[in-house]
Amino acid sequence: MSETTEHPHRYTAELAGEIESRWQDRWDEEGTYHVPNPVGDLAGDVSPEKFYLLDMFPYPSGKGLHVGHPFGYIATDVVGRFQRMLGKSVLHTMGFDAFGLPAEQYAVQTGQHPRITTEQNIKNMKRQLRQIGLGHDQRRSFATTDVDYVRWTQWIFLQIYNSFYDESAEGRTPGTTGRARPISELIAEFESGHRPVPSGAHWADLSEPERAAIIDDHRLAYISHAPVNWCPGLGTVLANEEVTNEGRSERGNYPVFRRQLRQWMMRITSYADRLAADLDTVDWPEKVVAMQRNWIGRSNGAYVTFAAHGADRDHDLTVFTTRPDTLFGATFMVVSPEHPMLQDGAVPTEWPEGTKDAWTGGAADPRSAVSGYQAAAQKLGDTARTSDEREKTGVFTGIYATNPVNGDQVPVFTADYVLMGYGTGAIMAVPAHDQRDYDFATAFELPIVLTIQPPADFPGDSAYVGDGEVINSANDEFSINGLDKAAAIATVSDYLAEKGTGLPAVTYRLRDWLFSRQRYWGEPFPIVYDEDGRAYDLPESMLPVELPETPDYSPRSYDPDDAESMPEPPLGRLKDWVAVTLDLGDGERTYYRDTNTMPNWAGSCWYELRYLDPNNDEAFAARENEEYWMGPRPEAGNHSGGADLYVGGVEHAVLHLLYARFWHKVLFDLGHVSSSEPFHKLFNQGMIEAYAFTDSRGQYVPADEVETNEENGEQIFTYRGERVSREYGKMGKSLKNTVTPEEISAEYGADTFRVYEMSMGPIEQSRVWEPRAVVGAQRFLQRLWRNIVSEETGETIVADVPVSEETARLAARTVTDVRTEYEAMRPNTAIAKLIVLNNHLTSLDEVPREVAEQLVAMVGPVAPHIAEELWARLGHESSVVYAPFPTIDEALLVEDTVTCVVQVKGKVRDRIDVAAEISDEELTERALALPRIQQFLEGEPRKIIVRAPNLINIVP
Repeated sequence: MSETTEHPHRYTAELAGEIESRWQDRWDEEGTYHVPNPVGDLAGDVSPEKFYLLDMFPYPSGKGLHVGHPFGYIATDVVGRFQRMLGKSVLHTMGFDAFGLPAEQYAVQTGQHPRITTEQNIKNMKRQLRQIGLGHDQRRSFATTDVDYVRWTQWIFLQIYNSFYDESAEGRTPGTTGRARPISELIAEFESGHRPVPSGAHWADLSEPERAAIIDDHRLAYISHAPVNWCPGLGTVLANEEVTNEGRSERGNYPVFRRQLRQWMMRITSYADRLAADLDTVDWPEKVVAMQRNWIGRSNGAYVTFAAHGADRDHDLTVFTTRPDTLFGATFMVVSPEHPMLQDGAVPTEWPEGTKDAWTGGAADPRSAVSGYQAAAQKLGDTARTSDEREKTGVFTGIYATNPVNGDQVPVFTADYVLMGYGTGAIMAVPAHDQRDYDFATAFELPIVLTIQPPADFPGDSAYVGDGEVINSANDEFSINGLDKAAAIATVSDYLAEKGTGLPAVTYRLRDWLFSRQRYWGEPFPIVYDEDGRAYDLPESMLPVELPETPDYSPRSYDPDDAESMPEPPLGRLKDWVAVTLDLGDGERTYYRDTNTMPNWAGSCWYELRYLDPNNDEAFAARENEEYWMGPRPEAGNHSGGADLYVGGVEHAVLHLLYARFWHKVLFDLGHVSSSEPFHKLFNQGMIEAYAFTDSRGQYVPADEVETNEENGEQIFTYRGERVSREYGKMGKSLKNTVTPEEISAEYGADTFRVYEMSMGPIEQSRVWEPRAVVGAQRFLQRLWRNIVSEETGETIVADVPVSEETARLAARTVTDVRTEYEAMRPNTAIAKLIVLNNHLTSLDEVPREVAEQLVAMVGPVAPHIAEELWARLGHESSVVYAPFPTIDEALLVEDTVTCVVQVKGKVRDRIDVAAEISDEELTERALALPRIQQFLEGEPRKIIVRAPNLINIVP
């Protein structure tokens, strides 16, 4: 007789699938996960308590989901379901970050419009996410490619474009200074004379182009010539992360060159201090906070100007240093190969007298040495140039500069590890106290002068980077010898300021944000240009600017070695779209659209705001809705506002979070939002890795076809009879170890898949997918099912019987512990405690209805489909989603009796069962009366140590 015949109502994968499909349909029909807003088209009765829950914006890949992708989504779903049980309004949905390179690349290969493939991918991903039972409010879902979303992305860009940062203005947060203000207010200040024109001229006397140039220098979004990674073979500019250490493109392995190109930039550096300081207002992992602070890289120091004696004239060569006290040890300088001084005729035609062979790179003269080195540096990306593992190279420029504190003539080198985009593009090198400078000085036979006294046991074969007494640091006018670090820095800074060769300064590692892409599949800029190249922002009535149709999505590619070529974006070929006749207030004229598009970062900078009010045509979100869901809650310790919980991978710890915070702060400054931070609490989940297998050639073989055997007590793995090696790493098609949610759901059910992923370990840790362990999660749900439903008849079999004291106490403890674990985002330990209670019920002759309902309600967050089914079978008409989390009688948590250990002089001599609430006096009296204790006593004890109710130690 088959199992199906013998147990026709057993909880199998087939039954699970039927239950899951039915409840997913019902949730959609009844709008179970719809959550109301205070105002607008989604308005309704809102709870006084809310919980805004966010997953990091996913990209709708054509490959679909494997079991690693939904791990974080299931975790947030558990959190959302638990918060609903606490009576809160929970906003949880998911949209799609749908612009970007992958869809465009596929369009180039197939000729199919990227919108078609993107929408297909979104549809597939929504199907997969629905199958695992995520409680999303689908009314709030959207893609960044949706026309109305593009409209508001462009609108926000214009808010940034039409703003400037006023460092002296009172901030919106009490007690702070500095905020964004409208450009219109800046213009009014120039017109009134309240703000002087930089040149000293009168505003009224300036021409329109002159005024525009001054205003553009203040805008938070501006056009600049910026150094970029130009890849002719691909016809596009690449991010640093897309360039290998060898200076080639990750995709295609083409040469990459550094070029100065006209690009849109975002003045994120204006917010550097606030971006760093406000990290104190959010609840983020310390690791991420440290990464953001390091990326911002605030440094206190001084600008120091050396007089560089070029072949044409003297140049002011300015460096930034955090240690002006070491200036007497600056024995050479290094400038970036892109430094303007090298382009201005400063490099001489002959080597100066005394030039060492090690300095020349084998070149006949300085100009050929520098130009050859510049050409080589152009082929390397920033990551390769600054790698600590790469040997430092450079050549002497033939230029000497005067050290401003001692008059020494120091040689000026050019080296690719100095970047023009960071600092001033020049550094002073103090090899005695900087290891990088020490290595360079050693390689190029340059002097090394100690200016800080190292300890006596310092070996002297490397740079000394510690603190100590200043030495070798005096001239005819002043001396800092013998001073400590702080006093020396102050003295040198004052000297430089007096001589006009230095100024105290604060600098940042953070650079302004390069915001242009020579791509098709992105948001067009809402900017047009006149015949003279002057930019004009489009009025709101002309938004959105939509992407035009085109049969050719490819940027123009060139000979891979053609470093002098220029990008030609796909939009640039659409002449009828580029040239447009508009009336911008002074009659119809021909203007020209920007042919670059925004990076896909743009859409992911503000999606958390659009979830609040996705259908609003009047604003990106109504003020009341933003204040309800994201406004500050000082009473709860949240002073900056933002989403209550944001979950995603640590790989987005810097750029996405930094960019989103910047956009949000501009909107805050301009009064569009009440929250100064977008994400209050951040949680980084780990990833699911999987075993992969390679054959003797090192080629990956399908993991699901590998057989596991044992040989001489050792586990071995074979593929088609050949032994293979096992490793593990990130799940993916390239490793042939992908497992999809559909596969697991078909074999076990979606709830089993959810329970398994949540029980694998702490959410923040990575773990290895082990398919054989999934059955354990299935067995838990099968036991839960048969505790409530007869496998033979399908009838509900719980009993309306009194709950025994043992069961009541275990249930009470489970309710308390599971609530604690859910609150702490530890579903793995919550599941373990649910399993204990479930197993206990299995051992009973009859399962009490009261405890069964408690158990089913608590299972709801991790296994919602089976919980809904059992909740309904227990007689409830309403959804378990909104069932209150169980409450208990606190008295059940108090144990009636505990076993007390009785010691004499620290040794256990007896044990006694006592009431948990027993007093010290009563415990002492009972212990002293024990016959086994009395034999150790002669008269009154000298000392008695009582730790009621667990321990008493008697010292005779």
